[in-house]
Amino acid sequence: MIRLDTLGSEIHVLVQGASRGLGHEFVRQLLHCPDVGRVWAGCRQPDTLALPADTPTGRLHPLRVDVTDEDCVAAAAAEVARGTDTLSLIINVAGVLHTAEGMQPERRLAEVEPAHMLLSYQVNALGPLLVAKHFAALLPRRERAVFASLSARVGSIGDNRLGGWYAYRAAKAAQNMLTRNLSVELPRKHRGVLCIALHPGTVDTDLSAPFQGNVPAARLFSRERAVRQLLEIINGLGPDDQGRFIAWDGQTIPW
Repeated sequence: MIRLDTLGSEIHVLVQGASRGLGHEFVRQLLHCPDVGRVWAGCRQPDTLALPADTPTGRLHPLRVDVTDEDCVAAAAAEVARGTDTLSLIINVAGVLHTAEGMQPERRLAEVEPAHMLLSYQVNALGPLLVAKHFAALLPRRERAVFASLSARVGSIGDNRLGGWYAYRAAKAAQNMLTRNLSVELPRKHRGVLCIALHPGTVDTDLSAPFQGNVPAARLFSRERAVRQLLEIINGLGPDDQGRFIAWDGQTIPW
């Protein structure tokens, strides 16, 4: 059973990007965690949020969060503030790599589309930053808390040896810098908060489905395993982890 006991006796959580994939699985596992109180599940269409029949839903609070609309993010933060004074864990999961409208990772420079670059930045980089802007007031002032954003190894500048994927790489690199910035600023008012970027590995989700062909079976994680690994990392964080970019196995990824 996953524990988050290092965050306190009763933890209130926000998962941003909860409608499917890893975000959906984070919500499911957190609702089974004995240390967790309320879980706010943020997504664009909360009315469609579905969980398995055996999931305890009494503590689940679907929440409309569209990170491309700052007014929506601000309204969501106000709604959560009416239900709790403190969030001990904020997890940003929502991301975009490809769309049904034709956005795909670029294989070469000629495929770069400005509109796709902007959308990737808006969702993958600016989205978590707007969540921080409007939800930071709910982080505790002194107690331990975690602000985590799911990044990706392809966002590492130092690890880039293949090129391509211009929009996604650039947006994730920007997200990493913004997370690092938050790790400097937020602890000035919220002394116990740790801000980190997490790489989940390659997970069997809709986002990665078109690109799994060359992934060894042992490195293609189920959603259940990926979330379990990330929650274990979150529970084990210490002061020295502030501002880190951490892979699913606990290793530091170069910026």
